[in-house]
Amino acid sequence: MATTGTLRLGRISVSLAVFLGLLSALNSGHCDEQVPLILWTSEGISLPRQSPPTVGHIVEEQQLASYLENALDVGPRNVLLFLQDKMSVEDFTLYGGAFGNKQDSVFPNLEGALMSSSSSLVLPAVSRMASNAVIGQLQDQLETSPLYMDAETLSQLRLNASSPALLVFRLPYGIVADLMSAKEVLSGNDEVIGQVLSTMKAQSVPYTAIYTALRPSREAASLSMEAGLGGGRSLLQSRYRDRERERERQRRIKEKAGMYGPVEFKEGENPCILLWAQNLTVGILRRGQWETHDLTPATFGKDVSPKLHGSSCDKSNAKLVLNYEKVLGHSSFKLIFAMSQRHYKVSARRWFTLDAVELEYDGTKATFNGSRNIYAPSEFSYSCASVTSFNAPLLVPRSPGDPANQWRVSFGDFQIQGFNVTGSEFSYASDCAAFFSPGIWMGLLTSLLMVLVLTYGLHMIMQLHTMDRFDDPKGPAISVPQTE
Repeated sequence: MATTGTLRLGRISVSLAVFLGLLSALNSGHCDEQVPLILWTSEGISLPRQSPPTVGHIVEEQQLASYLENALDVGPRNVLLFLQDKMSVEDFTLYGGAFGNKQDSVFPNLEGALMSSSSSLVLPAVSRMASNAVIGQLQDQLETSPLYMDAETLSQLRLNASSPALLVFRLPYGIVADLMSAKEVLSGNDEVIGQVLSTMKAQSVPYTAIYTALRPSREAASLSMEAGLGGGRSLLQSRYRDRERERERQRRIKEKAGMYGPVEFKEGENPCILLWAQNLTVGILRRGQWETHDLTPATFGKDVSPKLHGSSCDKSNAKLVLNYEKVLGHSSFKLIFAMSQRHYKVSARRWFTLDAVELEYDGTKATFNGSRNIYAPSEFSYSCASVTSFNAPLLVPRSPGDPANQWRVSFGDFQIQGFNVTGSEFSYASDCAAFFSPGIWMGLLTSLLMVLVLTYGLHMIMQLHTMDRFDDPKGPAISVPQTE
């Protein structure tokens, strides 16, 4: 990428030595608490030039609010906030055009937007606390609530240049397995940015765009170590070796703890369905007793490769089929997860649901319908501590006569994602836990009871009245007439 002292990307190509000098200044602070922030406007919109921070300075909340206020006072008040899970300056140096190789850059849309913009500003070191407060600052300055969108639903929204709008686009990053998968995720995020900017251009709506993250994606390496590597190729090789060592260390830790990765179904080269659970258990009622079978050892593990033939996925539907042998006396047994996603106009976004869990055995099918609680935004994964067909069931038999009434299923620490999968890691998890837990209900009821007792006591005190006459021993006695 091209950059100046403030990393004004897409303007001037700098040498590797200059960029490493900048990283050296950045490393003087707490690099693991910094994220970059990029701001630009639509083509033809100019903003007054803002004084960039000095090299190595970390932008805090108050200073960031000043930058945003100066930009929004003059610039368009339709704000596009691209909020990534993780991002660091090194993401641009590793995968962008900072080394002069534009063809390998994974940010062509971002670089093109910065090249065409008359006003752009990049802050390489924004504190993590400041980046997490961006939405609140923009909400206060625009005096409007944020609207969480995706690239597909933006075309259905009609914006007005005279009315402010805050559109938030969540971009995944996740913990990736290697350099290549991280590159693919960032490239996909850049495509989302390009799609959003194309939609805004088609609607002829001026905008102010901001690209930042909630937390850093990596710790910056020591400059002294990098400087001794010579050119950019050595730098990449060193980082790759460091990542390999870290990945090997994490693998040994997981093996020692007995952990395992999720089941992946790939459509071509890329995974499109992920499934993980602490345990998968099925049971059948025979002669008045429940017989259970644990499917976990045959599904997850270091040397386990479950058979997934029959699985499929597309933009609207996904089906994961786990094939087993000799389960509870059945020679052929299948555990099927059927999911779908659709756009809901009320929330202006896409949601995916786990429609059914099916058991197929020896030509018979038992179907459990997923309740309304098994859903999540299409770009999220779904997670639940317990998904069962009994004891507060989330799965219910399709009909009274369905064979599912003779079966039980139980999934512990269950997590599944059937859409918008990037790499081999789950996206943000939408948890099934209810907001009002039993403890919260107990606290609310206890507080309500105490308030009622206090209110009754105050009411009784307010009803007390003093006597208007008192017995005087020197005067006539008070006589109280007796009534029958």
